[in-house]
Amino acid sequence: MLFSLQKNEWFGNLRVDFLSGLVVAFALIPEAIGFSIIAGVDPMIGLYASFTMAVVIAFIGGRPAMISAATGAMALLVVDLVKNHGLQYLLAATILTGIFQLLFGYLGIAKLMRFIPRSVMVGFVNALAILIFTAQLTQFQHANWMMYAMVGVSLLILYGLPKFFKAIPAALIAIIVMTVISISLHLDLKTVGDMGNISSTLPVFLIPSIPFNLETLQIILPTALGLSIVGLLESLLTASIVDDMTNTDSDKTREAKGQGIANIVTGFFGGMAGCAMIGQSVINVSAGGRKRFSTLVAGIFLMVLIIVLGNWVVQIPMAVLVAIMIMVSIGTFDWRSFEYIRKGHFTDTAVMIVTVVIVVFTHNLAIGVITGVILSAILFMVKISKIHVKSEIKPEKIIYKAKGQLFFASVDNFTKAMAVTVENKRVLFDLSELHIWDDSGVEAIYKVIQQFENAGNSVRMIGLNKESRRMMRQLKSYLKNSSH
Repeated sequence: MLFSLQKNEWFGNLRVDFLSGLVVAFALIPEAIGFSIIAGVDPMIGLYASFTMAVVIAFIGGRPAMISAATGAMALLVVDLVKNHGLQYLLAATILTGIFQLLFGYLGIAKLMRFIPRSVMVGFVNALAILIFTAQLTQFQHANWMMYAMVGVSLLILYGLPKFFKAIPAALIAIIVMTVISISLHLDLKTVGDMGNISSTLPVFLIPSIPFNLETLQIILPTALGLSIVGLLESLLTASIVDDMTNTDSDKTREAKGQGIANIVTGFFGGMAGCAMIGQSVINVSAGGRKRFSTLVAGIFLMVLIIVLGNWVVQIPMAVLVAIMIMVSIGTFDWRSFEYIRKGHFTDTAVMIVTVVIVVFTHNLAIGVITGVILSAILFMVKISKIHVKSEIKPEKIIYKAKGQLFFASVDNFTKAMAVTVENKRVLFDLSELHIWDDSGVEAIYKVIQQFENAGNSVRMIGLNKESRRMMRQLKSYLKNSSH
């Protein structure tokens, strides 16, 4: 059932979920505003997206405690669409994005997650940590000493307070304390209000004001398709990270469907396309959030902050939010990866580093992950394409023992290793440790046999496994016909 009201997914951790949701709500505001600015739209568009995404995904997502909202990865993809065609086309693209994601969910695209290697996952996590950290550096431009001091004090609270007091998340205490200090002392600090105008209005249902024709579809289709792929990729990878952090499992197919429905709703309520946020998800889980209630609280309280407490929210110093995101980046980075580089296999290390570099330099998670997967596949094929052949000469015959995986990438190695060096002999091919995977492998076997027979040798094969024998029988007539 897509809509979830199961008690074990909602209750049992209410107090901590409520408090962690409050922390996330504060952290969502500057991020949503910042991503709106990147996309070239009003700050409220990102805030509306964060509200609707979080509330909807709380009920229909496949990963409890994960936070979905407006994200930087999605904002980067809509810049040209907004610039060339305006907000209404962005809303239409958001709805189409949701439709694509819902379709992908029913097609079971989430199952493809198992093809993403651990080295790519580690690279993805580390790249995100670096991006989260570097994104905070812009807040220090032209900053005075008070900014640095407040960030330092905030970090002391964030890391020191939990050692003595855990009833209330340290991040929430830091936000309240630093805001009170900033307001009381009239400190000259950049605040949330400096990032953009915030209006105390709820989102309303609307249908994008665009012509419903083929031309409109051609305009929004490329953007929507890109958004759907990037959004699902980031959401499913974030779900896996939260799975690891909480030692629990999640329904990735349901999450894909949930992301689709959430984006459809978001588009109809004036928001930009969104997906799971690793930074806010880590904040939520680190603060103790475990259930769907924490995600719901984050979304609802985000609107409460804007509508009821808007005059206070705009006075929150950016320094304390920067400190929280620095803590998130440090906690997100997989510090064991340095040992992984030192002790791991060269190919795995190379894949991890390439994934990190591409994501950091392109700021595009999809490009980095897809490149990492392709590189990993290529290196894997190179690794398994080595064929080992040993020859054993006996008075009555010569035995060739072949070991490895025979497929299109390894046939050259196989044919070179099995080069004909004898004539008029009895030859035995021991293939008990060889597996044939495709027609290229079958063709290579028949080619080698033909070469040995042309040299006057009698050839016999033994030990070939059942699957390989079946493939050879199925392709024998085809290969003979195609050789004429």
